[in-house]
Amino acid sequence: QVQLVESGGGLVQAGGSLRLSCAASGRIFRINVMGWYRQAPGKQRELVATVTSGGNTHYADSVKGRFTISRDNAKNTVYLQMNNLKPEDTAVYYCNAETIVGPTFTNLEVWGQGTLVTVSS
Repeated sequence: QVQLVESGGGLVQAGGSLRLSCAASGRIFRINVMGWYRQAPGKQRELVATVTSGGNTHYADSVKGRFTISRDNAKNTVYLQMNNLKPEDTAVYYCNAETIVGPTFTNLEVWGQGTLVTVSS
């Protein structure tokens, strides 16, 4: 089993910053891609940003230049630094990891429980 535990959500005023963290634990052989998704009320879940084990990143157009994703492979942890937050960034943010788990080296996609980010105007 693999678990993702997120932290760092909360309430912030527009223009402010927050940093999300997500730590993976369990029988992990390797984590290929880690990422953040978000779901606003009444909307579908959407990709925010991803990062590969080699450090290659991808961002949604809506967050480019404001959000930065990074990871610490030694700690199996991914971060999302969010700057210049806007009310439209309000959503539940979910961590995602594409893992290979032992001892059978099985591919397993895992989701965190979500952390709420609220940006007030």
